[in-house]
Amino acid sequence: MNTACAVSRVLDTNIVLDLWVFDDPASAPLRESLSSGQTRWLATAAMREELVRVLEYPHIARRMHARQMQAQTVLTHFDHWAQLHSDAPKAPYTCKDADDQKFIDLAVQYGAALHSKDAQVLCMKNRLARCGVALNPPCP
Repeated sequence: MNTACAVSRVLDTNIVLDLWVFDDPASAPLRESLSSGQTRWLATAAMREELVRVLEYPHIARRMHARQMQAQTVLTHFDHWAQLHSDAPKAPYTCKDADDQKFIDLAVQYGAALHSKDAQVLCMKNRLARCGVALNPPCP
């Protein structure tokens, strides 16, 4: 596994859910990129805390129960793949959804790709590009 050429990526919580709770087929390339070392997943403790909170939402808990999955399984994936960093300084642009700002800030700080399906993030594509952040680029 050659991580020297890995692409740094920030994954918002919905993308993490797609990877390991919903097992979304569209997330397969990202999952493979992580496991092959082609992706370096950047995250913060606050992102993990958000994931813990979201995994307790009733509709998410029902989905995990139906798949006979525990929240700890998803958190184990996070702990294994995510490289934790300190909270990033505020980016030049502000997201209308304050919960998404931490993902934007971290992506801008490291010039990392940002993966999100959130409408409030998607509408910032051009502003993020000015900061060197690619929004939802394909995985190799």
